[in-house]
Amino acid sequence: MIDKATEIAAFFEHEPVAVMAQLSEVRGSSPRAQGTFMLVGETSEFGTIGGGTLEYMVLDQARRLIRSGENMTRLDVPLGPEIGQCCGGRVGVSMDLVTPDIRAALVTNAAADDAELTPVFVFGAGHVGRALAKILDLLPVKVCVVDTRSEELALLPSGIKSRRVAMPEAVVREAPIGSAFVILTHDHALDFLIAQEALSRSDSPYVGMVGSKTKRAKFSSWYRGEGGSVQALERLVLPIGNQGLVDKRPEVIAALAAAEIMVHIGRWEADIAGVQGTKHWGAANGRQ
Repeated sequence: MIDKATEIAAFFEHEPVAVMAQLSEVRGSSPRAQGTFMLVGETSEFGTIGGGTLEYMVLDQARRLIRSGENMTRLDVPLGPEIGQCCGGRVGVSMDLVTPDIRAALVTNAAADDAELTPVFVFGAGHVGRALAKILDLLPVKVCVVDTRSEELALLPSGIKSRRVAMPEAVVREAPIGSAFVILTHDHALDFLIAQEALSRSDSPYVGMVGSKTKRAKFSSWYRGEGGSVQALERLVLPIGNQGLVDKRPEVIAALAAAEIMVHIGRWEADIAGVQGTKHWGAANGRQ
């Protein structure tokens, strides 16, 4: 899990005097969305507004602001040949010296965003499960690996949340609204029970199970025999990470599955934002 609140607090410990540089206006094409911000200290920075010449200009201007003691400045930058970029748009960049109030607000907002990250439950701590957990831990989600085997969970890198339980399907029932479920245990019968439980929920952006087309056919037959609906079954992603690349190495399967999971989560969040009309997911609320 990306813990932005902790990272921002640590940045300010190292850089007590800093500037917040934010894309206050975006017209046309831009490498980041309006509202995206980065923090610039005398010797280091946190986040990015898109890199390239634009970011180098902002870093230079922000450090001049720090040295001058002024409180703020504004830039209007064309993202074209004038600065050696070819995005074609134009951005306004606001730069403000970080006050104690701004600092506190940034940490508080980041903590709120961290709390809203989508939980992703990875069932199975085998080779694919461990590889997937490592990748997901770098992404803006909250990953938890669930297994019945303590010896497999012990092989996870430190810092990745895990749970040893006797009945993994029970974890699905108690998972927060909007959780994603990835099923890759060592036992096909257990996979089926977990998938059945996950498909009984209509509030999940992703339910995926590792396996072949044959496994899908067997699960489908069993699931329908247990009273499962065709509509729910259509939500099951099986095989996972099916991008046309026939590569069964755990790390490759994990990379493809991680991308697939993030696409489903992104679409789910966009749908929620469209329905609610009050939530902007992404850069404007501090996610980088």
